[in-house]
Amino acid sequence: MMEQGEYQIGDIVFSRELLVNDGGIPGLAENAVLATPGRRGVVVNHGHAAVDPAQEIYLVRFEGEAGAAGDLGPPVGCLPDELTQDETRASA
Repeated sequence: MMEQGEYQIGDIVFSRELLVNDGGIPGLAENAVLATPGRRGVVVNHGHAAVDPAQEIYLVRFEGEAGAAGDLGPPVGCLPDELTQDETRASA
């Protein structure tokens, strides 16, 4: 199992906390829920913060609400500590 900060494109990850739109995702209301704790997603890209090149950021598309299997939401910028690959460590 990979440790935090070592995710690759295509990896399945789980949200460790409630993620909300801080206004940076166009077309969604500010404070819209992007992922609830334990929500499964897939890493679609990764990079680094412009102001801190040492800070990794992962773009993750999380699954939609229950019953919307296969639907993925918009890419969400996540810090490594907001994600886990261990489903049992994801807060539910």
